Amino acid sequence: MSAVSCDNMFSDKERHSTCYMSDKCIRYKVCPMVLVQKLLAGKRKIMILWYLSGKVLRFNDIKRRLPDVTQKMLTQQLRSLEEDHLIFRHVYPVVPPRVEYGLTELGEKIIPLLEMMHGFGAEYLELGYKDNNPDLN
Repeated sequence: MSAVSCDNMFSDKERHSTCYMSDKCIRYKVCPMVLVQKLLAGKRKIMILWYLSGKVLRFNDIKRRLPDVTQKMLTQQLRSLEEDHLIFRHVYPVVPPRVEYGLTELGEKIIPLLEMMHGFGAEYLELGYKDNNPDLN
C-alpha cells in the first residue's frame, strides 16, 4: 500500500499548531489526532464506515440506512472517504450502472475504534446521560 499524503489536507496553522500532547506527535508533520478528526469529520462519515464494516454495499443500500441524508451529501461523503483511502468504489461495466462500496484495508483498521465508540455510546445511554441532553432525544 502506498503512503497517503496529507500535505493538502491541512492549513499551515493546523499543521504546525501545538498541542498539549506534542511529545507524542512531534515526529509527524501533523498531530495524528487532528488527522483522524479530519478523516472522520463529516455529517455521516462515521456511520458510512460503520455500515460498511464487514460488507460491501451499493449506493442505495447505504442511502436506505441514512434516510435523512440527501443524495448529494452522501455522494460527497463517499467521495471524501474514497479520496482518503478509507473506502473503495467498484464500478461494474453493466447497464444500468452498478457501483459498490466497501472498506479498504486501511478503512478496516478504523473499525475497532468505531466499536469502542459504539460501546462508549451504549454505556453513556445506560448511565442515563441521554435524559439530561435534549440534543440526543
